[in-house]
Amino acid sequence: MAAPVPHTKQLLAFICFLSLLLSSALGATVVCEQLPAEKCAFAVSSASRRCVLENTQRAGRPTEYQCRTSEVVVDGRLPSGLVETDGCVRACGVDRSTVGISSDSLLDPRAAAALCSPACIQGCPNVVDLYSNLAAAEGVVLSELCEAHRANPRRAMAQLQSSGEAHGAPSAGQRDAAAPSPMAPPSESA
Repeated sequence: MAAPVPHTKQLLAFICFLSLLLSSALGATVVCEQLPAEKCAFAVSSASRRCVLENTQRAGRPTEYQCRTSEVVVDGRLPSGLVETDGCVRACGVDRSTVGISSDSLLDPRAAAALCSPACIQGCPNVVDLYSNLAAAEGVVLSELCEAHRANPRRAMAQLQSSGEAHGAPSAGQRDAAAPSPMAPPSESA
């Protein structure tokens, strides 16, 4: 007989959380500009700033991707200097090839379901913190959105869209999160 799914998800979340703590405890220095593009999204520099994947398109050339340090500072309770685990990326349904930082995925019911899953909420504090801040910029509390999503996914999406921010002009917090400055602080450029 197979193990119950909830216990498997809780174990996955616990392992992901332990790996985050271990990578932080080992003192690895994370400089966004030194990360490969495939590890950039959802990473946090050693200076507690979010890394953001940016793209450059030039006529006649393939799109170039580069990791940059944003001005978005993570919650002080989260470890700095971390590259998000593959387990959390899967558990939260996020995509490492995401360019920029945006709340658009909150409008996708499947993405919201993964983000609101117990494995993500309980085991991936970095991703949850990021999307909590993005939801707040839309005038929504992530925990309330997740609760509404569990009860009625369509109503939750309608509620987010009717917040007035989802498709209209971005709020000040969203502008800052969606278009972070590519300039790294002096402490990270060394």
